[in-house]
Amino acid sequence: MTPRRCLMRAAAILLAALLAGAPVCAAGQDAGSAVSASFGAEARLRYEGYDEPAWGDATDDAYLWLRLIPRVQIEAGPAAVVIQPIIAHAIGVTGGPGPTDRTSMDLLQAYAELRQPLGEDTKVSLRAGRMLIALGSQRLVGTRYGPNVPQPFDGVQASLTRGSARLDLIDARAVTIGPDAFDDSSSGGRRLRSAYLTAEAVDDVHFDLYWIGYYNPAARMAGLIGAEARDTFGLRLFGARGRVSWNWETMVQRGAFAGHRIRAWSQATETAITFPGAPLAPQLRLRANIASGDRAATAGSVESFNAMFPKGRYFGELTPIGPRNIVNVNPGLVLSPAERLRVELNFAAFWRASRTDSIYDVAGREIRAAGTSQARHIGNLAEASLAVDLDNGLSLSVSLGAFTAGPYIRQTGLGETILMVGTEANIRF
Repeated sequence: MTPRRCLMRAAAILLAALLAGAPVCAAGQDAGSAVSASFGAEARLRYEGYDEPAWGDATDDAYLWLRLIPRVQIEAGPAAVVIQPIIAHAIGVTGGPGPTDRTSMDLLQAYAELRQPLGEDTKVSLRAGRMLIALGSQRLVGTRYGPNVPQPFDGVQASLTRGSARLDLIDARAVTIGPDAFDDSSSGGRRLRSAYLTAEAVDDVHFDLYWIGYYNPAARMAGLIGAEARDTFGLRLFGARGRVSWNWETMVQRGAFAGHRIRAWSQATETAITFPGAPLAPQLRLRANIASGDRAATAGSVESFNAMFPKGRYFGELTPIGPRNIVNVNPGLVLSPAERLRVELNFAAFWRASRTDSIYDVAGREIRAAGTSQARHIGNLAEASLAVDLDNGLSLSVSLGAFTAGPYIRQTGLGETILMVGTEANIRF
């Protein structure tokens, strides 16, 4: 179902209710109303500045992002329609704004949903139209909420929930963002299909078991151009016991890309321990990740991992590195000086998983070619951020980061230190 058809359906439902004399009220005001409507919005202002981006290979950049996302939800019994436009603007982007920076007024979400209980603790729902999709930890399919323009999909999602278990079946195409009004389209875009199961093994110990199918008719990677059909099989274990929490995920990819077979994999881990009784309520956290890269000894195979539709801030608030041909270790410290105040310190070291593959950004674009260097160490990141949530729906944050070059960067081009700053004000009402 296209977003315009979703809009027409929402208008038809509302008009029918008015003609029939059905009351329309704010959600929660009258439980007996046949039709109810709720309204909200989010506005964000974000500044980012980069000195010596790409370790000196790119021009310094500083820009301002502005974003407004209203939301209307209309409910009639088990049916609901959600309409969520977006206006996103960018000022000062070097080289001009791209699809993640700006879109004129368009539809971020426009879907119809039908929910039906099947028993005391079982229900099924069907959603069709344009929607944001987030699976698990968003390492592979996320909303891309950090950049200025999130990633919507056009398609269908069926969900079956029983107790703490949930099964999602998805068939959708990624929306390509255009600069003009109502020109975002999924026609011919990348396709996402998935069967995703989440369940609780024992108390406070959960797992995700999933298959994600990905198809890109015009993929580009490491000099290859062609159709990419990739299947990802994954297992995620997550939960908490006492002061310790964990989020570990194993991913294996198979398929074909431009006549080459795909043999890729990734392992991602996050383990944390909290000290709620100590001053500042510290949390110690360790993230360790590896994502495979191409090896020269395996000609005819594509071994670079593809995160497909990952969350926008993968290894931190401001790091340029993405999850492909990468090994990283990332200890961090989170402090809570006050109830709504959060301070986070991150330190990370990055290496190449394969000496014969390049390094890439979060979107999968090459940011430094492999060259002739045999060095693995890419560099080190230090990052500090502060965030505060206020009572009126306003949240404020600031982040500072520095990424120093390792031997691989210095041997393949310029090796300046990247300095990064980000500030953000976000309000929901």
